[in-house]
Amino acid sequence: MLNISTYFFRSAILFLIAGIAIGIHMSVSQSHDVIGAHAHINLLGWVTSAIFGGYYALNPAKSEGLLPLVQYWLYTLGVVVMGISLYLLLKGNVALEPVVAASSLVTFAGVLIFAWIVWMPSSARTA
Repeated sequence: MLNISTYFFRSAILFLIAGIAIGIHMSVSQSHDVIGAHAHINLLGWVTSAIFGGYYALNPAKSEGLLPLVQYWLYTLGVVVMGISLYLLLKGNVALEPVVAASSLVTFAGVLIFAWIVWMPSSARTA
């Protein structure tokens, strides 16, 4: 069974691949209209997910239980939906603005759960 750190690192690599693919597409097409989505996927997807994975790897007691798993799924789902909907919004689909906003809040909820995990005592059970 995989641990939460591995989940975050594997997701981070997928986000990196997606972010680089968007960057290459922008470079080849000479159209940088989706640079905001490119940045969000790289920073929230690749960098932040890798940092979460590193934290959990260095703090195995905090990586156990239900709460880290909820944090992983909430955060990752939020970033995936935000990245896709932001990309499409920047391509001109203005109807997706509420989806971008909602997925941003879901992503933020994942960050708040992570903050809770970081600040709770190491001896406290995460669920």
